[in-house]
Formats: sequence, C-alpha cells, structure tokens
Amino acid sequence: MRETPESVLAGLAGWDNAAITELTGGLSNHTWLVAAGGRRAVLKIDARPRSAPYNSREAEAQIQSRAAEQGLANRVLHVTDTVYMTEYLDGAVWSRRDLDDDENLVRLARALRKLHSLPLTGRVFDAGEAARQYAGKIVDADARLVSQSMRIVDEMPAPRHLCCCHNDLVAGNIIATPQIRFLDWEYACDNDPFFDLAAIVAHHGLAPARANLLLDEYFAGDGARWRSRLASY
Repeated sequence: MRETPESVLAGLAGWDNAAITELTGGLSNHTWLVAAGGRRAVLKIDARPRSAPYNSREAEAQIQSRAAEQGLANRVLHVTDTVYMTEYLDGAVWSRRDLDDDENLVRLARALRKLHSLPLTGRVFDAGEAARQYAGKIVDADARLVSQSMRIVDEMPAPRHLCCCHNDLVAGNIIATPQIRFLDWEYACDNDPFFDLAAIVAHHGLAPARANLLLDEYFAGDGARWRSRLASY
C-alpha cells in the first residue's frame, strides 16, 4: 500500500498533527508542504524506490546533507527508499530573469565553486538515460528532432574531470534565502563541472557576455581560457 503524508508524519515526533498542503509540479513524485510547531518541511513520496539515472533517496540525502553543511542546500529531515523530507526555508526561487543580474551571476559562480568542491559521490551521471526518460515524456514529439538530440547526447565523450555536480541546474532549482542554495538533488553525482555551467548557459539562452561573466567569476578572472570548453558542452 502506498504511503500517505498522514501515515509518514504519524511516525515522526512533533509532526503527527501537521497541517498538510499538496504542492503541484512534481514529475516523478507527490509533494506536500507540512507545518507543525512553527516548523515547515517539504515531503515527497515516491510510488516505488528510485533507480538510475536518479539517485536512490538515501544517496540523495547523503549528497544533500553534505551540501547543507556548506550552506548550499536545505537540511534533510527524514528519508527512506520512497520518502524524502527536507526543511523548508523562505526564499526567492529564481527565474530566467534573475540570471540577467550581474551580482546574481557572481553569487551563483561562487556557490558553484563550493558545490564542485564537495566530495565525490562514487556514481557518474548517466546523461543518456536521463535524456531518454525525458524524451519519453514529450507529448506529440518531433521524432526527427528527438533522434537528432539523442544522437548528440550519446556521442558526447565521457566526463574528463569528475567532481560532485548538481546536474539539473535550471533556474527553478536555485533559491536565494538570501544565500544561494540549490533544490532537487535527485540527479546530483559525479560529472564534469562544465555540465553544470553549460546547463545554466544553454538552458536559459544566456548571451555570450553573460556566459563570460559567469566563467570569469568561476575561474577567478581566467574565464577566457575556458570559453571553447564551455562551448563544446
């Protein structure tokens, strides 16, 4: 039987009488905001245990907890193979427009340097499998475009320099609390740091000048040397 928010919270001290509000937008789980005793948390319940390209929930919790120690993520409060509960903090979730602010790009680059210095996780990101799963969810897909895109993904070389990466850096996964924190660590594992940098630039269509500013701050003023590498990604 699938767990419910009530059944999960009943077993957690201080949360058994929490107010529960369902949140929309999850693609692979059900999500609720829960509040009790002046505390708030985000509760996610999966239909089944997670497998690649996702982290298991336990592996995700380990990575996110390390990031939380560095001020890069919210704390994990409870985890099982199908349940994930993290603290909720007030903050401004970013949109594409936030990347047009110079100071925001500087802050993001500094946060990324801290993220990429976290310990290796021992699992390398499978971009091909992640792309196939996303492609399978496209409604009325352009078969030729999907095939062309998958060929590009499959032909990408293996990562050359591994570090801990987030691997899903869309603006909606960045929150200012006011310090920069990252949400949704389900894909986080080892990858080339340029994957994260390229995701920010390409997904949001950043102009070259914006990409150069991000690189310059990330590489402490030496961004020009890495522009071709970013372009390849």
